[in-house]
Amino acid sequence: MPDLVSQSFLPERLTAVSVLRAYRDGFFPMACGDGRLRWFSPDPRGVLPLDAFHLPRGFRRVLPRLDFDVTVNTAFDEVVAGCADRRETWIDPSIARVYSDLHAGRAAHSIEVWAGGRLCGGLYGVQIGGAFFGESMFSRISEASKVALLALVDLLRSGGFGLLDIQWVTGHLESFGAREISRAAYIKRLRDAMQWDCLFPARGPVVVPGLSRDRPRPIAGFAR
Repeated sequence: MPDLVSQSFLPERLTAVSVLRAYRDGFFPMACGDGRLRWFSPDPRGVLPLDAFHLPRGFRRVLPRLDFDVTVNTAFDEVVAGCADRRETWIDPSIARVYSDLHAGRAAHSIEVWAGGRLCGGLYGVQIGGAFFGESMFSRISEASKVALLALVDLLRSGGFGLLDIQWVTGHLESFGAREISRAAYIKRLRDAMQWDCLFPARGPVVVPGLSRDRPRPIAGFAR
């Protein structure tokens, strides 16, 4: 089946409430590049099964040598700005504003990767129950976004999540176990996962499996 795409609409209509309502129905917003927005619902849909997640051989080999610090929810707006900082982007100011509002309401989260005290990579997404919707990631240093993804999956597993939505499958994400499922199968998984009462770290440093083993850092306290 083809992707479902809405008619374009003005950014003023985009609110935290409308975004959460859309996610519950399997849609997400993207800027069109003409000052307007659309809702998208791909078919097939990209997901990264948490029980099938694995590390590409090359990344697994270099991971113990990477000197990164990883945090959660300490620089959300900076992560969104990093994701938007590319030649072509679907993240316009209205998108950034609404996701910042979602973050303030603890419905959106970020993972930050630091090198020498500077933000060098990260990702952000939205949470509803046991479903996490990965929105975008970026990297200024090799492997930084991969570390952010590894941290996310570890936290989702620890928090008892059931769905990691990645919207579309790319070759990069496929190397970690991502795959496509039909929209009908996705909606079923989504409805199930949204009913779960899951936990995501509130704010602070996190331990990433296989990274900086000689410098363990405590996981921040959990918040609903």
